[in-house]
Amino acid sequence: MAAGDTSSGNPAPLDPQQVRRSFTRAARTYDDADVLQTEVRERLLERLQWVQLVPQVVLDLGAGTGKALPALAQRYPQAQLIGLDVTPAMLQRAATRPDQTALLVCADAAQLPFPDQSVDLVFSNLALHWSPVLDQLLAEVRRVLRSPGLFTFTTPGPQSYRELRAAWQAVDDTPHVMPFPEMRALGDGLVRAGLAEPVLDAETLTLTYRDFRQLLADLRATGTTNPHVARRRGLTGRQAWAVLSAAYEAQRDAAGLLPATFEVLYGQAWAPSAISRRRSPDAEIGVPLAAIGRRP
Repeated sequence: MAAGDTSSGNPAPLDPQQVRRSFTRAARTYDDADVLQTEVRERLLERLQWVQLVPQVVLDLGAGTGKALPALAQRYPQAQLIGLDVTPAMLQRAATRPDQTALLVCADAAQLPFPDQSVDLVFSNLALHWSPVLDQLLAEVRRVLRSPGLFTFTTPGPQSYRELRAAWQAVDDTPHVMPFPEMRALGDGLVRAGLAEPVLDAETLTLTYRDFRQLLADLRATGTTNPHVARRRGLTGRQAWAVLSAAYEAQRDAAGLLPATFEVLYGQAWAPSAISRRRSPDAEIGVPLAAIGRRP
């Protein structure tokens, strides 16, 4: 499988229409299958307790069915809360929550419909990697953040679903699992966007399944499909399915369970202060190595 171009933070060309189709189909099933998404979201929310910020406007970027909105509202009761997603069906589900008070906006994260310097906190859980123009998305985040605003996010890392990727490689060389951003490429993208003090770290989570079909069902139910423009169209044939299933079954752990590894990249960066905005655009800026970490 081709790795794609990671220099701009976009690991591979994605089909945005396929992304919208996948999440439209998943809107009704998402909340019953989002075990992984919920765990990562809770960990990202916990990190906000260490942030000294009293935001007036909070944007949940890629809000999906709106599960993070109540927690954000509880943490920042004084703030105007906005939930943005590109999929109308997802926002329709968010609107039905009994504790829903946020303004819900359907828009592309790379074309935010908000004025410059109008948001104090941008929160984004497992959404950035679905954009085919990540650099543009990061530039939009920078545009709407006002100092001292914070951008805090998670995204899958390149080791995510490595078992499924390996199993598909036993079938053919077509990309069946979308590639994910690398940590250093993300850091470079934050710097290019003009965001300040980027900090990134990573950890690995492992889900286990008794049945391979259930793993695939959970992926489909949460819209976690492959929008790579070079993906194979059509259904998987019987022979290919047998090879795929056997290759994944060979990876059962000592307990007899099927592992599904998920690498979580956590990141945050700030809107630059007035002093940093006066820096020459030709000045060299880098992400310090001490700001990039990894946890098992």
